[in-house]
Amino acid sequence: MATKKDENQEDDKKVADAPKAVAAKKKAAPKKKVAAKKEEKEDASEAVEEVEMKKGSFIATVGRRKTAIARVRLVKNGTGKIVINGRPMEKYFTTFETRKYVNDPLITTGQLESVDVSVKVIGGGMHGQSQAVRHGISRALIELNPTFRKTLKKLGFLSRDPREKERKKFGLKKARRAPQWSKR
Repeated sequence: MATKKDENQEDDKKVADAPKAVAAKKKAAPKKKVAAKKEEKEDASEAVEEVEMKKGSFIATVGRRKTAIARVRLVKNGTGKIVINGRPMEKYFTTFETRKYVNDPLITTGQLESVDVSVKVIGGGMHGQSQAVRHGISRALIELNPTFRKTLKKLGFLSRDPREKERKKFGLKKARRAPQWSKR
């Protein structure tokens, strides 16, 4: 038979173990969220891996716009996947206009479903980056098939837009803005 002293010790153990059980439940809940995030990353990384797996036959080019620089890899005999900075294009460029810039050269040449594109782009904003990607894809398509040059040139996809922000000059507020004149 258990004495009162033994029963009290057992109760103390249960009370001491209770916070550990609650802590274990709290730790288990975030793992579900982490697992969901890992699945999303795995889905995106699978798309990247599929494009990167075909490293043997790709065309590498560079596209530029303002301060944005895009390094483009066009994979021949692809399925139409476009990956930008390790993410699918739809997740990287969220607006319709920026997606249209990226897809335009592929649509006009009819190569949207027959090539994969992997891009690493840095600098500038989203608008400049999307136009830099367009420039790079257009250059890669010309290397793929030189007959595309005429149509891409006519649409202006091959010319680098050279407009950049002018530097600030000494004694001025901005590049050309003079300080406000005051009489006294």
